[in-house]
Amino acid sequence: ADAPPPAFNQCKACHSIDAGKNGVGPSLSGAYGRKVGLAPNYKYSPAHLASGMTIDDAMLTKYLANPKETIPGNKMGAAFGGLKNPADVAAVIAYLKTVK
Repeated sequence: ADAPPPAFNQCKACHSIDAGKNGVGPSLSGAYGRKVGLAPNYKYSPAHLASGMTIDDAMLTKYLANPKETIPGNKMGAAFGGLKNPADVAAVIAYLKTVK
């Protein structure tokens, strides 16, 4: 993976980039490009599981800015208000693409 952008510090409070290492949130290893709710051994909210979304630029642009509104009832939205700076959102998305 590339070096994480400063905005990722907010993410790593709950998420790991190590495969299979879940924290409060699921591991982000290999998350980009897969369906929401597929990190192994993580208990997702029913809202996440029902979303049917794919983790891609369009989804993340909305979700990272406002998780509560993008997937109502999800766990992350209850704890994290979102990244308010679009440049931070873009930087985190670019980084997640490198996290395998």
